[in-house]
Amino acid sequence: MTPSDSITIVIKLFAAYQEAYQRDELTWHVPPNSTVSTVLDRCIADHPNLAPWRDRTRFGINLEFVEPDAPLQDGDEVVLIPPVSGG
Repeated sequence: MTPSDSITIVIKLFAAYQEAYQRDELTWHVPPNSTVSTVLDRCIADHPNLAPWRDRTRFGINLEFVEPDAPLQDGDEVVLIPPVSGG
């Protein structure tokens, strides 16, 4: 993918996602018109052990909660928020 046929997004990772990638942030180039669910699909493709979180993850773009079909724009900050339990 070249810069002209992709957009750049930053993904902030928490809990299970952070553990899977062993980091708290990723920078990806994705096709234009990608959605937040596209990011989740790629995460699960990269780390199949994340599949149980598919239906329980909430999403944010630029500090606002969004639905899985929310479109991404160049420069967006995406947050994947799995349920967490505290003590």
